[in-house]
Amino acid sequence: METNKIYVWKTVASFLLVLFMMPLGHALMITMEHLMDRTTMHYAAFAMGAVGLFIVIRGVFAKGDTRQTLWGLFGGLLFWTGWVEFLFMYYAHRYGVQPEIVNGEVVTKPEYLILPATFGLWTMVMVLYLFSARTGCNFINWWQKRLFRDKKDIIVTRPMTRHVSIVTFMELIMILWTSYLLLMFCYDPNLLGDHHPVTFLVGLGCFIGSVFMFIKQLRICAWGANIRFSIATVIVFWTPVEILGRVNFLNEIWVAPMEHKTEMIILLGAFILLAVYLWYVAAKKKNRFGLK
Repeated sequence: METNKIYVWKTVASFLLVLFMMPLGHALMITMEHLMDRTTMHYAAFAMGAVGLFIVIRGVFAKGDTRQTLWGLFGGLLFWTGWVEFLFMYYAHRYGVQPEIVNGEVVTKPEYLILPATFGLWTMVMVLYLFSARTGCNFINWWQKRLFRDKKDIIVTRPMTRHVSIVTFMELIMILWTSYLLLMFCYDPNLLGDHHPVTFLVGLGCFIGSVFMFIKQLRICAWGANIRFSIATVIVFWTPVEILGRVNFLNEIWVAPMEHKTEMIILLGAFILLAVYLWYVAAKKKNRFGLK
């Protein structure tokens, strides 16, 4: 729900919670690669994805909008890392996909080079949302209005069954997926390349868009809705961060977490504190309204 009042703390806390997840997710994968042999790593990653899916489904039965949002968010992160990124890594290594190397340095790992092959699958899911889901997503609503115009209410007559945990999970997965596809198409030297002006314009556009999204988010009063909006805001904001890191403009400490242990531990601690605080807020709200 949006009001004329500005909710600075809710927006900042929600934004930081999701923002901290981005480098921590990268660091988790790299740490597992360093500390585990390949067989153990892939078994652990598969178990991680299964736990993530369980958490998301468990969230369907949780009471309260904020709690369901947190279940979907944390479960979605584990699912994406375990059953998407690590599975791409497994099959890329299994079938000998070579990384992209520039000047003797690996600039794109094999698993990300095969990710653009999922474009058709991404389109399939987006078609489902465009034609079969009345949703609160501004991006999908914009396209529905442009494509269907005055027939929107006829074509998209009703929403899907809405479980907040599943909504959060799908939002995280779809926006991450979209962001990765966008970046990989931009980085592809056969299309644009990482130093192409259009690639930098994409980054600039995403940064400006994230600022406007953050301003809009300031007026969302509910914790759950604010956290869900943060998912989109943070991932759009993170796109230029990835581009700047790609051209070595930023020092991405999360790419080498073993060399920046202190910084990553501080980041992890801040993330845990925020997560515990938001869980406490959700529990307090549940007790206030007598939810079980």
